[in-house]
Amino acid sequence: ELFIDGKQMNDVAPKDRDIAMVFQNYALYPHMTVYENIAFPLKLKKIAETDADGKTHLKKMPNDEIDRRVREAAEILDITQFLDRKPKALSGGQRQRVAIGRAIVRDPKVFLMDEPLSNLDAKLRNQMRAELIKLRHEIKGTFIYVTHDQTEAMTLGDRIVVMKDGVVQQIATPQEVFNHPANIFVAGFIGVPQMNFFDAQLVRSGNGFTVKTEDMNVALAPETCAQLALNWDGGDVKEITAGVRPEQILLADKGEEGALQGTVEVTELMGSTEHVHVTAPDGQFVLIIPVVDLEAKGALKAGDTIWFKFEKNATHLFDKVSGKNLI
Repeated sequence: ELFIDGKQMNDVAPKDRDIAMVFQNYALYPHMTVYENIAFPLKLKKIAETDADGKTHLKKMPNDEIDRRVREAAEILDITQFLDRKPKALSGGQRQRVAIGRAIVRDPKVFLMDEPLSNLDAKLRNQMRAELIKLRHEIKGTFIYVTHDQTEAMTLGDRIVVMKDGVVQQIATPQEVFNHPANIFVAGFIGVPQMNFFDAQLVRSGNGFTVKTEDMNVALAPETCAQLALNWDGGDVKEITAGVRPEQILLADKGEEGALQGTVEVTELMGSTEHVHVTAPDGQFVLIIPVVDLEAKGALKAGDTIWFKFEKNATHLFDKVSGKNLI
């Protein structure tokens, strides 16, 4: 069952559902000008009007009202100067603005956006993403935005619905999805580079819990232990998959408490940070290291031996079988 603003819409004709759609491929009419493309849904729209006898009639929207709405939308999207042009004379970003303009003139309750920025190059995508964020603050209505780009999801969304094979995995705020992923799929999907995973044992000793591998022995914080104890299903040892985000791994000194040894495989300079791929006894890890930290220690290269450690409370714990987050 589909409800919009409390009204069931299953049997309502699509044109009467008060929904506007923005397509991935813009879907503009090539023979119409930008002005005509934006005005088109308003020319089709019928407005209910009650006469002196109390009877309701449907009539077309007045031309001056159409003109006002089109020019208002064009101004918001900064395409006023293109109103007399045909779509073929516009760039990809300008065409997408026209498609968005055609949606917002209708003042719908819901905007459906199907990967509207995926056909644009990286620079233009960033610009349009900023435009959409501004637009969202100016316009009332709900945006349902489908994307494979997690940066778009994290920056545009108030709430994110993460789906896998058509099944909802988690519904939460961007921060909650990042900090408390519901399962391994969500944890690996959100975050660039993705979370590092490794096999481990979760060992209980009294009220405390420790993450153990051949090379590692990490005692968990008291608040984490308290949460684990609430859902603990018995036994002293549980096989788990542990995860830690690349930005929560720090360079350490040899012999430092909690330090793990690894060999550098690849380094990727990203400007202010460097992504360092490391092979350790417990698996493969990616570290994000600020360049200023490397300047003091010297540049890393393939084959170097380094030591690293996890930030406090950085470890995510997942059930080995179900993949669900244990905390």
